Amino acid sequence: MTQEKTTGGSEKSKKPKLEDIASPKGMRDILDKEYYEYQGFFEKASEIAIYYGFRPIETPILEREAVFTSSLGIGTDIRDKEMYSLKTKGGDHLVMRPEGTAAIMRAYIENGMQALPQPVSLYYHGPFFRHENPQRGRLRELRQFGAEILGTTKSIADALVIKTLTLILEEAGFKNLSVEINSIGDKECRGTYIRELTSYYKKHIAEICPNCKERLKTNPLRLLDCKDSRCQDIKINAPAPISSLCADCRAHFKEVIEYLDAMKVPYRINNNLVRGLDYYTRTVFEIFDLGDESTPGLSPLALASGGRFDYLARALGSKKDVPGVGGGIGVDRVIQSPSHKPLDPRIIKKPKVYFIQLGFEAKLKSVAIIEVLRKARVPIAQSLSKDGLGQQLAIAERSGAPYTIIFGQKEALDETVIVRNMETRSQETVKIADLPEFVKHLKEGLR
Repeated sequence: MTQEKTTGGSEKSKKPKLEDIASPKGMRDILDKEYYEYQGFFEKASEIAIYYGFRPIETPILEREAVFTSSLGIGTDIRDKEMYSLKTKGGDHLVMRPEGTAAIMRAYIENGMQALPQPVSLYYHGPFFRHENPQRGRLRELRQFGAEILGTTKSIADALVIKTLTLILEEAGFKNLSVEINSIGDKECRGTYIRELTSYYKKHIAEICPNCKERLKTNPLRLLDCKDSRCQDIKINAPAPISSLCADCRAHFKEVIEYLDAMKVPYRINNNLVRGLDYYTRTVFEIFDLGDESTPGLSPLALASGGRFDYLARALGSKKDVPGVGGGIGVDRVIQSPSHKPLDPRIIKKPKVYFIQLGFEAKLKSVAIIEVLRKARVPIAQSLSKDGLGQQLAIAERSGAPYTIIFGQKEALDETVIVRNMETRSQETVKIADLPEFVKHLKEGLR
């Protein structure tokens, strides 16, 4: 009679059901081909960012809660509804990062980057977490690529971020992109606009959705971000932020537009574009995939977004403003889009050789053969767990590798291998000591 293990000496442990250990809602495993598509995209995006003067940075997945509660603003969905938060045993309040910009500014301040030559241009990529309803292109664990320029108010930085993100998307296969852009002003002129917007919406208080009634009290700018059908006609006739810009903001926005024209970046001014986070000032933008004739019926999908955040540093406790601008690409949306052209990562090489081993003695020495091939930069495929020659040859045929190396008991004793041409079926025996030189010539024939 067997005795079940107990927990805490009293309760019987229960074996979990499969549904009890399934990946959490909105989070998933990324395997094989799709994994390499993500890796290929991140490699290409990083390469382009480096050429445009950005340097890599990686911030922790867990940040102190105040990094985001102090910067995102009351009334924003990310802050109020979507953050994954926890309290540690030591009493720290942490969150799984919901976005990248506030964390990048925290790192800039904490690591003394103010002392570096300005501006500081940084790029990053990785997972972010938001507790929202999963839907098309929107997951609870999402992957982003971001680019930020900190330490300059110059309008060319705004255009450079937009150009960099647009170029990355073009390299990933998107041929019909459009940048939607707007200016929401700064502390000199935004107050006037907020008063105008609030006054306008109060006249329509009975017609707007419940969420907008709350936004009217807590975060009026987000009224323009509402997607509820009840608010669309009202939003269309709302005063536009651009009409209230001060002279400096107007000049800044005009320069950004001129730079985009010079860079041949297609754009459209969207008077209702505000973005959902409090730290944005002046320029805000979204980059849309408009699709093509082969994808009828799909609405334009926002692949990237961002803007300027000149007051974010003070929200994080800095005594001085650190002007900045940046944006991020939603990589899950990119990978899942029919417009996406997969980019092979550099690590992936089509196998040129299939390595077959037969018997225990051959298995013992197999890794040494694989290492010879690795040092010669010849990518291989293998199945060391298999034993039969016929089975392994069949796998080799399916792999498409032009050559097969056969290493059996006899070859292990003789310190040789058999190299077979899979097309002509010719083969020759090569001493293991001579294999590096042989492989060198073999590589030349495989180009």
